[in-house]
Amino acid sequence: NRITVCPTLLSVRLSLCPLVPLVPLRPQPKPDPSSLVFGKHFSDHMLVINWSEAEGWDRPQIKPFQNLSLHPASSALHYSIELFEGMKAFRGADNHIRLFRPMLNMERMHRSATRSSLPSFDKSELLQCIKKLVELDQDWVPFSQSASLYIRPTFIGTEPSLGVSRPSKAMIFVIVGPVGPYFATGSFNPVSLLADPAFVRAWKGGVGAYKMGGNYGPTIAVQSEAVKRGCQQVLWLYGPEEEITEVGTMNLFIYWTKPNGEKELLTPPLEDGLILPGVTRQSLLDLARSWGEFTVTERTLGMKEMLSALESGRVLEVFGAGTACVVCPVGSLLYKGQTFQIPIEKNGTKLAERFYKELTDIQVKTPTRVTLQHVRLRLESHDLESDLSGGT
Repeated sequence: NRITVCPTLLSVRLSLCPLVPLVPLRPQPKPDPSSLVFGKHFSDHMLVINWSEAEGWDRPQIKPFQNLSLHPASSALHYSIELFEGMKAFRGADNHIRLFRPMLNMERMHRSATRSSLPSFDKSELLQCIKKLVELDQDWVPFSQSASLYIRPTFIGTEPSLGVSRPSKAMIFVIVGPVGPYFATGSFNPVSLLADPAFVRAWKGGVGAYKMGGNYGPTIAVQSEAVKRGCQQVLWLYGPEEEITEVGTMNLFIYWTKPNGEKELLTPPLEDGLILPGVTRQSLLDLARSWGEFTVTERTLGMKEMLSALESGRVLEVFGAGTACVVCPVGSLLYKGQTFQIPIEKNGTKLAERFYKELTDIQVKTPTRVTLQHVRLRLESHDLESDLSGGT
């Protein structure tokens, strides 16, 4: 096998050693960027780091992409002691490869690990290991502004025991692959949502704010139910007030006119722990506040208030946001057997399109105009070439 070594430990800050290919690897053919299906293609290599309570973090290895070997009693397989992240690397117009605000992903991964009773890790060193993997497989970053390299860090408990307890063994592994649009409808076609209070994604005091696989698997049956009812995604509601929380696997935004005539961008808050603190969510809030053109609010919103605003014609746009899809407009809601149209034929999707363009321009470094917020988001992004060569 070809094995490449990263830092010696993730618990102590150490400089990275160089990549040392031991055995030549025959690269796989790269797929056509225009025909990419999300999550179906993977690069030539993967990152694997093992941990044990007795020895701490083992030496990280970048090795050929391969199946994992796990004990049948591994705690991740029985009790879902695991978590994952989702981030992207982009090839800019200048041919530089950049990771978009990756420390936000590392920080969220660290919080999820704590909640999952998985061991702590050095966020910066793990990010450096991920960059080494992307550097090695940089040919897999598409030469396309409509495609990117999706990065999937995963953290699992590998305790070989059926006892329900904190694992004494664990593994971080990272796989990457080129991706195109997340939805089959395309990157910017409106989706229809099923809003049914009979189904709940998360609850107060639970783990809805953490990126654990256990939050996603149970939603598949509800997603299938939405498709049966002629919808493409689910609008998740919570509690007696039917609070709007997330849409599918995305954070939700509503752009409307308040009763006093003031325009407002509204998204559910993080405080209740019902929604995932998305990197794209935070980026859109940062951009909107930097524009200063309308009120930006994070607060709870129930279906009653939402339907009232739709009936009075105050809703301008509704859209989801996430790393996989970036921005996705909503065209309609199916609630208690009645379809409510979002007036995009009248109002268009101007704000969603503006967010999409501004964010993707920052990611590929081709903004038509530069603002202080552009500069801030760029600084929080990581240029692969300069980072690995010791630059800023």
